[in-house]
Order: sequence, then structure tokens, then C-alpha cells
Amino acid sequence: MAEPVIIIGAGIGGLSAAIRLAAAGQRVIVFEQNPLVGGKMNEIRTDGFRWDTGPSVITMRHVLEDLFTAAGRRLDDYLTLVPVEPLTRYFYLDGTVLDVTRDWPRMAEQIARLDERDVEGYLAYLAYAARLHRITGPVFIYDRPPTPGSLLRVSPADMRHVDAWRTMDAAIRGFVRSPHLRQLLGRFATYVGASPYRAPATLNVIAHVELTGGVWYPRGGIYAIARALERLARECGVEIHTGCRVEQIIVQQGAVQGVKLAGAQTVPARAVIANVDVATVYERLLPTTHTLRSPLRRLSRAEPSCSGFILLLGVEGSHLQLAHHNIFFSSDYPREFDDIFRRGQPPDDPTLYVAITSKTDAEDAPTGNENWFVLVNAPALGTAFDWVTRAASYRDHVLARLAERGLDVRQRIRSEHMLTPLDLERLTGARRGALYGLSSNNPLAAFRRPHNRARDVRGLYFAGGTAHPGGGVPMVTLSGAAAARLLLDDLA
Repeated sequence: MAEPVIIIGAGIGGLSAAIRLAAAGQRVIVFEQNPLVGGKMNEIRTDGFRWDTGPSVITMRHVLEDLFTAAGRRLDDYLTLVPVEPLTRYFYLDGTVLDVTRDWPRMAEQIARLDERDVEGYLAYLAYAARLHRITGPVFIYDRPPTPGSLLRVSPADMRHVDAWRTMDAAIRGFVRSPHLRQLLGRFATYVGASPYRAPATLNVIAHVELTGGVWYPRGGIYAIARALERLARECGVEIHTGCRVEQIIVQQGAVQGVKLAGAQTVPARAVIANVDVATVYERLLPTTHTLRSPLRRLSRAEPSCSGFILLLGVEGSHLQLAHHNIFFSSDYPREFDDIFRRGQPPDDPTLYVAITSKTDAEDAPTGNENWFVLVNAPALGTAFDWVTRAASYRDHVLARLAERGLDVRQRIRSEHMLTPLDLERLTGARRGALYGLSSNNPLAAFRRPHNRARDVRGLYFAGGTAHPGGGVPMVTLSGAAAARLLLDDLA
């Protein structure tokens, strides 16, 4: 029997790669250290409540459809994706409430109340974001990692519209005047763990996939995606071993030979795909020779993306003023990102994201209760803030901030879990708790993101949010596809 392809980690990127490889006739074995598949996508159930603990916004439905099609299946036979409306409800300190929706007459009416000129400005921004998607998608999103040569596929006329040298915020200011809309559109930088005041304007493409393509919610929770991919992978013949930790990737003469599991068992492999933070692979899984560690020096020096502080709250009562997705904006957005990326501190005045899946799926909470997922963007782990000693006080601070916004639930919490950047690093292997690997606060971020093929170890590939094309459920699904495609090319 031919030696298998081994995949380390059963996150969405690893499962995506496994499905595509198995569909192409490869023997695939997946080793996952946690009891369940999913990686950052997971769930917690206690006291009748259910919470998703990782991704909460699903866009780009077509990416999942393509994955199932590659395996000769239909997405709808495995998942029921429900459109979410409004996409998000935004709350501002001056009392303004804005429901972002794909219902254009309703959206236009709300924008006109802010500034009538911004109705046309918002439409122009959507056209700009759609053009970015058309131009950059084939090179930076849906294909192999970009190279200077791959840019030759972009026509000179289109190249000037890539808009890499302005910031996201500078571009947004060219379209809309309302500070409310500017803050709203700038928020899409956080989808890749970046700051709108430093990330390249090219990343305004993120707005296109949500504002035009819509937001989806799987019946049964976001974790239903992981369950569906696990089922599909097993049907395709993939062996999945959970609770099985890989301690080392075995390398001889610069090429992958297999992996060593906890307990010293070794498993030979013709190739390995690591669905693990790329820096973690070089730091912990590869032999510690100078040649193999050289990429780690670059990765460790680079600025990481942001992390997150999460409260999972089982809240008594129903809050009719809230939607499925809710954002409570801070008063000083630039300072919030300075806190995260320059001072290394969780913001004193944070933007608060509250997702309540029981608004769409009543089974996620007992009758008369709601399941709140509260997220605050936080810095990657560093020396400026000690989560061990200060997490409890920051939890109290976040709840006090919610109370100031008219949502004092402190006496109505029936169940609670807290996740800090320390927990995210421990549970998911995200180095320093950075949710998206390297920061995107750089015009050349797309070229600096780790390649899906290791340059210094033959037969080693990477899939997941820290490799090309980036983080988020659609992107890590595409990352698995890119790794599988490169591996198959090399085997051929």
C-alpha cells in the first residue's frame, strides 16, 4: 500500500485539503490533538446553552459549494445555510442604530438619514469593492500564492485599481462622508485581524463578499460546518484520528519522511500538510537545525494580527433591540487600534461585538434566554498585559461597558465561559494567540504571508489561516485547496 499523505490538524483548512486529496485518489490520514475536529471552529454546550467558540460570520457560500462539488456531493445534502437579515445591526454612542442589509431601498433610506450624498457614495464604494474582487480574486484569493509573475495576469488598466498604497480608511473617506459609515466600512479590516488605518485599501474587497454576497448561518450552529466536512471526508475514505498529537515532523536530507506521534509511534508519509500555525510548525514540530529554523526568525519578528477576548454568556431574558449580529462602536476608533497594535493593551474603550445565534436557532438557548457571544479585539500576547492576573478585571470592564450601552446583564447571567488570548493559543496552537497569523497592516501583506509549500522542506505544505490566502472560514477552505493542488502537482 502506498504511503499516505498525513495532515496535522483537523481544522477547516486541514479537512478541506483532506477532502480534495481523497477525491483525487490519495490515501489520507488526519491526526488531530483535540477530541473533536474543527480547530478554531468549535462549540461549548452547558446548562442548556450552545455557543460557537470560533468564527461567527459565514460569507462566500460558493467556496463551500465548490468543495462539496469537488467530492461529487451537494452542499445542501450536508448543510442548511440560512441567510441572515439584517447582516449586522450597528449601535453608535449618539443613539444612531443602523441595520446593514442587502435590501437596497431600506439601506438607502437609512444612509440618507445620515447624509443624502452618501447614498451615491455607498453605491460607488460597493462598485469599487466589487472591482477589487474581480481584479484581485483570481490572483490573491482563489489561486496559488501570488508571485510577481502572477501579477502579469492583471491587465495594466486593472493594475492601477488594486489600490495597495492607500490605507483602507483613506479609500473609504473618498466615498462616504458620514463618520458612522466610515467607521462601519473600516470595521472590515478586523476580519483579517488588522487596523483600517494601516491595512492596504485592497482589503476593502472584504466588504464586497459580505455587503453584496450576504451572510449565512448554518442550522445547528457554525460548528455544523465542521461536522459536515468531517462526514464528507470520512465518506471519501479519509482516516481521521482525534485525540492524537503529532510531536514531530520527521525530516531526512531535507525531505519529509513521516511524523512522530505522542508515545513515540512513527507513521511514514509521502507528504505532510500542516494545518497548524506556520510559526508553530517551525518552532515545535521541525528539527532544530539552523537551515530549518531560518523562516522562524522572519515570522517571529513580523507583527502578528490581533487576538480576541471572548465571553460566552447564557443570559436570562429576551432583548428585542438586538439582532443576530450586533456591533457597539467605541467613541475613538483610531485609539482603539493604537491600543491593540502600538501599546499592546486590550482597549479601555473597546468596540463590542455581540452575536446571538438563538435569534436564528431557538434551540441554542432555553426558552426565555439567549446565548451571547461577546468579542473584543485584543492584542496578541506580549509583555504589556498579563492575562493571568488581569483577565477577571477586564471581564468586569467589558460587562460594565455593555451596561453603559443599555445592556446590563450582570445579574442575569445563568452560564458563563471566558476565553483569553492565552486560551486561544493553548486550544488552537495560534502563536501568541494571534487569530490570523501575520498582520495585514502592510501594503505587501499578501506577498509576505507564508506560502502553502515549504521552501526548505520537500514534501511539507501548509493550510490554514496563517498561510495563503488568510483567515476566515472561506479563506482557510481555499488554503486547504491550494495546499492540496500544490501537493498533487508535485506528486505528478
